[in-house]
Amino acid sequence: MTPTRPVRLAADLARSLSLSEAAKKLLAPEHTPRQYFDALAAQPTLAEDAIRFLACALPKREAVGWALACVRSAVPKPSPEAAKAIAAAEAWVKEPSEVNRRACGAAGEGAGHGTAPGCLADAAFWSGGSLSAPHLPPAPPRDDLTASAVAAAVLLAAVIDPATAPAHRSRFVALGADIASGRK
Repeated sequence: MTPTRPVRLAADLARSLSLSEAAKKLLAPEHTPRQYFDALAAQPTLAEDAIRFLACALPKREAVGWALACVRSAVPKPSPEAAKAIAAAEAWVKEPSEVNRRACGAAGEGAGHGTAPGCLADAAFWSGGSLSAPHLPPAPPRDDLTASAVAAAVLLAAVIDPATAPAHRSRFVALGADIASGRK
């Protein structure tokens, strides 16, 4: 007999997120993560909430891959530092090794933690392992750090051009839905 995994509920994931009151009102106790995301995604005014929720609902590697696609589309001509952060995150998504994860830490710092490329690299670096230097005792990241950095990367990528931010958010939510469905 195969043991059954407990069903993840959207309420369990949403508990630690900063969601709008409108988003909180949509959350039903029985919602699966997909049902709740779809409810959020159906309302363009809740795109930021949908992005925050999906960032924590996706597995870490897929979440970073989603942020990577969003950042790449919003930053077509990155600075050298931003390009390094994007390339480091892409390498980690392709092969989530410790070497690639550590490279993301340095690249995120170089790009700046308050930038979409920097947050993207931070998301991969904070996915596991230790945050301390290799010669120091391990300091594991909190489990929610990757989701926080993914959400920040996607939201910052959306506002690179404030005039098109709503369209970018909607496009990024649709891309996230495709990734969550396994279509990308």
